[in-house]
Amino acid sequence: MFEFINNNDDRGQVGIGTLIVFIAMVLVAAIAAGVLINTAGFLQSQAEATGEESTDLVSERIDVTTKVGIVGSTSDGTLDEIRIGVAGAPGADQIDLSETTIQAVGPNGQESLVFVDNSGNATSNLASGEFAVKDANGDFVSNPILNEDNQYTIVLNPVVS
Repeated sequence: MFEFINNNDDRGQVGIGTLIVFIAMVLVAAIAAGVLINTAGFLQSQAEATGEESTDLVSERIDVTTKVGIVGSTSDGTLDEIRIGVAGAPGADQIDLSETTIQAVGPNGQESLVFVDNSGNATSNLASGEFAVKDANGDFVSNPILNEDNQYTIVLNPVVS
């Protein structure tokens, strides 16, 4: 059943072939491990970026505290001004309201509103697509940075919106 090989040259050739196959398998395994490690690193960095983005979307929020419509004329009930009280959500970083866009949706359509520095002016000076910001004293603010220590009032002119 088992055959004995007495020729030493034939024995060495079988051992070298096995060694070559073993080295080839080790090389293939090393390349596969490198690809897996590279893919894992890429997925980890992508997951970290997604996690940070999700955290920003959840925590960098603005909480609306009040909503008030100021009626200009009691005869027709038309609003002269809409005031929206805002504060930073708990745990939120500073939010620059001058970089904020408000999406106003109403029965006559929708409009994107952007900040305008209206310091010292009346609400009636707000053009279509604009909003201004007042501080706690009722003064218009030119650089509204919302944080956990302060609150602002966003002012809209509904007549032009």
